[in-house]
Amino acid sequence: MSGQVVFGAGPVGRAIAEELAQSGIDVILASRSGRGPGVTGATRVAIDASDAQAVGELCRGASVIYNALNPQYHRWGTDWPPMAAALLSAAELSGAVLVTVSNLYAYGPVSGPITEELPLDARGTKGRIRAQMFADALRAHTEGRARTVEVRASDYIGPGAESHMGDRVIPRILAGKAVKVIGATDQPHSWTYVTDVATLAIASGADESSWGRAWHVPSNPPRTQEQAVADLAAIADLPAPKVSAYPGWMMAAIGLFSPTVREVRETTYQFAAPFVMDSTAAQQHFGITATPWSEVLTATMNSYREPQPV
Repeated sequence: MSGQVVFGAGPVGRAIAEELAQSGIDVILASRSGRGPGVTGATRVAIDASDAQAVGELCRGASVIYNALNPQYHRWGTDWPPMAAALLSAAELSGAVLVTVSNLYAYGPVSGPITEELPLDARGTKGRIRAQMFADALRAHTEGRARTVEVRASDYIGPGAESHMGDRVIPRILAGKAVKVIGATDQPHSWTYVTDVATLAIASGADESSWGRAWHVPSNPPRTQEQAVADLAAIADLPAPKVSAYPGWMMAAIGLFSPTVREVRETTYQFAAPFVMDSTAAQQHFGITATPWSEVLTATMNSYREPQPV
């Protein structure tokens, strides 16, 4: 094939595919089921991303491969290693640039602004997995076996984002109900718009001078969870709901029955203290800025009020 391949049909993967298709690029949007909301101009295919042979065949002749996969939270230890290895192998075989969409887990708990220069000092399983994925890709790049780059985002916000400011919060705002959040309500936190992730992923894949390192996605100034909830309510002309945190005992109890909640507890440190991502490097290198906060809020709230494509 000629064109670009996006693995993962979640909100970021679809945003990448949509932006590429709108630019006239031939794009394949690959996911396990091959189903879900369509993207005009993109071809959807079903694939097991851990099948290195199938992934290699799909990516033959591609110019860029985007890893926007998102395994089930409690299956990261099982699912991520073979999928990451398959996509890296495909990049080596095809000569395509591998752009990996990642997060801030690999840094572990930090004090002060989070920059790309910080060591990857994760103490939890998920953070160590992300750190190893980056180390493997960087080694392949350094050794000349592949061309790789990584873009890192803080917690997502935006249409379809399954995040701390998503399904557990917005329906309650719309219903006029109180909101409960994980961690502290009053600590500054960076939020990254899904469309801005796509914009940086595409820009980095096309810019040879950006390869061989990680970049932080341009994001708006931090907002506490209480402020973010109030902002979402205000943009929809609704009263700000009461915001409180789940008590620790409740999280532990829910975790006994929910593997996802059990895994979330590993990263609650991100909401217990200031968690602020510095994206200065990417803004200066690419000339990209974050989508204005008001636009992020409007798009996010509208997505819950409008019928979603199927």
